[in-house]
Order: sequence, then structure tokens, then C-alpha cells
Amino acid sequence: MPKLTKRFVDLIQAPVGDAPKDIFFWDDDLPGFGLRVKTSGVKSYLLQYRQAGRSRRMTLGRHGVLTAEEARRLARLQLGNVAHGKDPAQDRSDERRAPTVKELAADYLERHAIPNKRPSSVRNDQAMLDTIVLPRLASLKVKEVSRRDVEAMVLAMKATPYRANRVRALLSKMFALAIAWGWRADNPASGVAKFQEEHRNRWLREEELSRLFAVLEPHPNQRAANIVRLLILTGARKGEVMGATWDQFDLERGVWTKPAHTTKQRRTEHIPLSRQAVALLSDLHARAQDGDRFVFPGDAPGKPIMDIKKFWHEVSKAAAIPGVRIHDLRHTFASHLVSSGVSLPIVGRLLGHTQPQTTHRYAHLADDPLREATERMGARFGRDRNA
Repeated sequence: MPKLTKRFVDLIQAPVGDAPKDIFFWDDDLPGFGLRVKTSGVKSYLLQYRQAGRSRRMTLGRHGVLTAEEARRLARLQLGNVAHGKDPAQDRSDERRAPTVKELAADYLERHAIPNKRPSSVRNDQAMLDTIVLPRLASLKVKEVSRRDVEAMVLAMKATPYRANRVRALLSKMFALAIAWGWRADNPASGVAKFQEEHRNRWLREEELSRLFAVLEPHPNQRAANIVRLLILTGARKGEVMGATWDQFDLERGVWTKPAHTTKQRRTEHIPLSRQAVALLSDLHARAQDGDRFVFPGDAPGKPIMDIKKFWHEVSKAAAIPGVRIHDLRHTFASHLVSSGVSLPIVGRLLGHTQPQTTHRYAHLADDPLREATERMGARFGRDRNA
């Protein structure tokens, strides 16, 4: 077979009649370098070699895109890789099959989020993936994502710093899993700066609570109103209250046992209930329909109520407490306890905190009992001086 040159390749005709589907021409100067011609007339340069006892073949490129000499130089380069123990055809196949960020996202949800996180957290992760991460990175190979890619995504969200930090944390966990699964060697989210977050300390004072209760009392949607009341009385998270089932409550003992799968820390919590909370739940239980599993059943059979955002927007506006979030009712519960002299560790237990520093954000509210204690000393000192 002659040396494969542009002139020689240009003269080759496509197979016709009873000819085989593809015909091959092998270069007499470089072993393994060849040309395949299809019945369609498409001509492609090939390299055939042996590695680990197996015959391997890979396409170098189409004639016209590559010249014969360019294909020859590429073939020599790949044969050099073969001589050093590499398998170019397998490497190319592995590259084509390398997982994309879209596949990483799907595996993250299936293998990590759904088994280990609360349903509300899974929904939040899914929303961030669908609206922020995948529109930018879905088609990229996992190993191709750079730190600049992550930085660009986070910086583009500087107007919403809290959300930006949550996206950064999500990506960091996803790529940590990718490392564990052998999909890449490093984490491109590592070292990407977070935005400064100011923790909200908004809580309802007594006059604001009075206005809120006054709005709740006559409201036609008492199902949602009772959710708000129970949130204030227990300091529980919205999802814990809205998804609560009757078997979690021992109303005689006044205890709410939150199953591990419903709590943020994934541990069972036994929370004492106030007399007011027990009275509210007892009234709801007396009026519950036979077969009701959920304390606050939703409109769909067998499902709890899923959302009260519209209701909360309406009543918070009517109570003149705009900008207060439903989650701020949890802060309200904690703040009133601390300011009335309840210790931070006790408040932390009631809120289900596992880290003392989480509850410490309320420490400044302990000023009132401290001031009362100093006033007692001041009053005694005054009496002694006047004696």
C-alpha cells in the first residue's frame, strides 16, 4: 500500500456495488495509520494499535478537516502515548462518558439530599439547581468546572447574598461528593468567598403580638390562623408544625415528640408543651375528622397543608407588622423567653439547637433580668446607706 498523501486520498472513490460497506487503506510508512472510506464517500483517518494485548482503533479526523500530513503527525503523537502505556481510544471513550454537572445534580439529589435532608430542604436544593446552577453549568463535564465558573455564578448573585451563599454551599457539597465518587480530584467551590450575612433579629414585641392575635381571632381561615398560633406557642419550625401528625402528641402529658426525619438535626426531640398549646391542640383534636392523620390536613386527601404564604402576607399587613417573616415567629418565641429570664441552654433545648452558639444570638436579650438583678443590689445598698 502506498504512503497516504493528499493526492492519493483525493483520488480514492467511494465503494460501489457489492463492495464492503467500508474500505480501508493502510499507510506503508507509518504502521497502524490508515484511511477508512464509507459508501457515502466520507473519508476518515484512523489509528490502529495494540495495548494490553487488545487491538484498538480510533478515528483521528475526517479528510478535509485534517490534511494527510496533519493526520500523520497526530497518529505519531498517539503512538508515542501508546508506547508510554496509555490507551488513547479508551481515554477518548472515557472522556465522552464523563459525567456532566446535570448528571451530578441528579445523583446528588438521589444519593444524598433525598435520603438525608428534610423534604423542604430537598425542594429548596431542587429549586436552586433548576433556576440557577443547571442553566449555567448543566452541559459541562464535572471535571471541567473551574473555580472561576463557581465564582462567576456567586458574584452574579451579589444582589441576593443569602441565596448566593446557599448556592455556593450546595455546589461545594456536590463537588465534594464528586471527589468521593472519583469524578474529579478537587473542589472548585473551595476558597470561593462568601458574602457577609447579617443575621436577622426581628421579633414581635408584646404590642405587635397583640395586634397579630387581634387579626387572627376573626379571620375566616382558622386553619392557617391556628398554625400561626402554634408556631408562636412552641417556637417550632414551619415545616414541623404544618406536617405534624396526631401520633406525635401526648396531650395528657403535654409532650410533642418530633420524629428524627422531621427535625433539622435528624434526631428525635421531646418538647414540653405549654397549657395554652395543649388547649389549642386538644380543641383541634376534638374537632378533627375521623381518619385525619395530620393536625392541619390539606385540601388534597392524605396530605398536610403545604403553604400559608398568602395568608401570612395578608395578616401581617393587617396587623401592621410588614416585613416580618413566618420564621421570625420562632425568633419571637426564643426572644420572649430569654428576655423573661429563661437561660440560653434551656431555650436552646426548646428550639432543638445542637450548638450553643446558635442560641447565643439571643444573649443580648438577657439584659432585662440582669438589670433587675443589679437593681436589687442597688436598692439594698440604698437601704443600708439610709439606715
